[in-house]
Amino acid sequence: MSQPQIDISHYDFTNDLSKKLLTNHYVKDLWPLVYILSDGKTKEAYVGETTDTYKRLDTHLKSQKKNKLTSVRLITCDKFNKSATLDIESNLIKYISGDGEFKLLNGNLGLANHNYYQKKELYWDVFTHIWNKLRSEGVAKHSIEHIGNSDLFKYSRYKNLSKDQNESLLQILVTLEKGVSKSILVEGGAGTGKTILAIFLFKLLSSSLDDFNFAEFGEEKEMFLSLIGKLKQKNAAPKMALVVPMVSFRSTLKKVFKNITGLNPGMVISPAEVLHSKYDILVVDEAHRLRRRINLGTYYRIFDVVSEKLGFNKYSCSELDWVLAQSKHTILFYDELQTIKPSDTKAESFNLLKKLNDSTILKLRLQLRVAGGESYAKFVHALLKGSVATTQMQFKSKEYEFVLFDSLKDMIAEIQKREKESGLARLIAGFAWPWRSKKNKSVTDITIEDVQLKWNGTSSDWINSENALQEVGCIHTTQGYDLNYAGIIFGPEISYDSITEEIVIKSEKYFDKNGKQSIKDPEELKRFIINIYQTILLRGQKGTYVYVCDPLLRAYFEKYIPVVKHNNSQSVKLEISQVKQFKNSVPLFDLKVAAGEFGLVQKNETTKWISLPAKYKPSKDLFACQVIGESMNKIIPNGSICLFKRYTGGSRNGLIVLAEHTNILDAELGSQYTVKEYESKKQESEDGWKHSSILLKPLSNDPTFKILELQEDELSTFKIHGIFEAVLQ
Repeated sequence: MSQPQIDISHYDFTNDLSKKLLTNHYVKDLWPLVYILSDGKTKEAYVGETTDTYKRLDTHLKSQKKNKLTSVRLITCDKFNKSATLDIESNLIKYISGDGEFKLLNGNLGLANHNYYQKKELYWDVFTHIWNKLRSEGVAKHSIEHIGNSDLFKYSRYKNLSKDQNESLLQILVTLEKGVSKSILVEGGAGTGKTILAIFLFKLLSSSLDDFNFAEFGEEKEMFLSLIGKLKQKNAAPKMALVVPMVSFRSTLKKVFKNITGLNPGMVISPAEVLHSKYDILVVDEAHRLRRRINLGTYYRIFDVVSEKLGFNKYSCSELDWVLAQSKHTILFYDELQTIKPSDTKAESFNLLKKLNDSTILKLRLQLRVAGGESYAKFVHALLKGSVATTQMQFKSKEYEFVLFDSLKDMIAEIQKREKESGLARLIAGFAWPWRSKKNKSVTDITIEDVQLKWNGTSSDWINSENALQEVGCIHTTQGYDLNYAGIIFGPEISYDSITEEIVIKSEKYFDKNGKQSIKDPEELKRFIINIYQTILLRGQKGTYVYVCDPLLRAYFEKYIPVVKHNNSQSVKLEISQVKQFKNSVPLFDLKVAAGEFGLVQKNETTKWISLPAKYKPSKDLFACQVIGESMNKIIPNGSICLFKRYTGGSRNGLIVLAEHTNILDAELGSQYTVKEYESKKQESEDGWKHSSILLKPLSNDPTFKILELQEDELSTFKIHGIFEAVLQ
């Protein structure tokens, strides 16, 4: 199939626009297209799709909200159909929202998310090309990959709701409309999408219905419209707030609200702030973290003042009582298995609330966060309850990477590798080491084998902080957040008794003072610690890696989790008599003397051969080279022998390549070869796509190394010989 012909045409959004569109054949022929209305000064935008461009844009020009926008971009493509434009519109709304450059005026609910012909094979590439064009025009700023990892994207109210979430949303609206329930408890485990649903509900109840698209609710569309209409009739602008108990997560959601038109950061509040006003509706996210008067540290004074002013006995009340007292209706998103400290409101308080006649209980069951799905969540629960053998044996999944490392160094290396590949890969540990570096930045906190690490250097939004990859997070800095990959360190405070087949806690090795002070029942402490590990084991969306300090617990885990064994062997140069070409070895080339048909095996007397570590199987597709210099030292230390795979075709963007060019003289390698990260810029022509330039990017801690850019007229002698696989030595 020929490459799609994509065009983005730009017009002033004025009353004479229809005359200017007469030359656009897509518009005249009623072709499906996507459009973006925007204003560069107010930084507001609106995204839509249509087959009748004249009529749709004329309607927008008559809208008081949209006629203030100043420009329109029409996105057209010869491969567009109605399904494709709905999908492109949906993606643009989500990614522009996550990009943060523009505030969207869209109020879309139920964005299109259906499958259609060549959705993955063709149209994702089309969207990627559109996005790159928008970046070049200043409409978008960040890469798709960066946005996909951002909190603005993860918690956007433009995200699609699952069927499970839709059903809960409908039940919440029904309950609110009836007006008979003061409290609605929405129960769901880690990763079931409670925060997204909370934000979605908040936006729906606090905004007008203009531009909301309910089509994706299918048969329930009319019911949703009727319910919301009735709620608006009762109270067109209900006084609402989103209560978030955890400081770090609250600051993150304030940033999300700042980017949502019609909402503002002041709508996200702490439990203590409910003192200042009465509310029609309070939505509480992570309600299991609402506190009572135990182990509060400096928060004791505030807790006492708020309790007194609200008329409660400070010794017997909790923040749960505060929010219930200050709102006509309270919606609590709750998970008993995520209570982690004695100060958390007891489950008994929530259980009593459930029994009241004016309470409604809803449940979220579908696991949305981790690619391993509900089966992984159930496996983790069984593993930490010591009941895996009664349910299944080893957890295995093609969609989810869950492995146990016997070397912490290896796990850290894998996390760092995943960070380079997809971002948001972090280490998290149980609180089994004192936080010494909090007061003395020069010391380390965690020593395991010969590895020394520090706890998180900040308590606010640590996951996105500058030094997060070099530090270790804890439950307090990760609860509520999503990662791509999580490396979990089980500390020495948690062990296993093979006779009783139970998890065992060593309280003397648990160092969260506020997490264990006042606990007299060992089973209560055990429950908190198990909840902590269960929660952090559900942080990673794509994979979870595990390292266990305690040998008894490690032996138990090895029965049920695939193990990655440490390989101490390194590659070794072989004598000619030892060489069995591509069976026990691969060639080691000297880039200073390689020439012509690079990579062809030279004569035995001049070619060096090298064995590979056991995890690599020698083949004719592999070869090794020594990389000299500091231009790639973030990944490849100076002088490293590196493994490459011969390049035979396919995308190279974002990969580290071994390239040859007659005009290159790499000062470090002393030859016409260079090792750099590859990025290409493409443009359309009558014959399809072609490279306009190629960027060869250094990845160095030394900023003096610059990007090498090859223009179109320089590409005829440019050649890629290999794709970097790994550092061998």
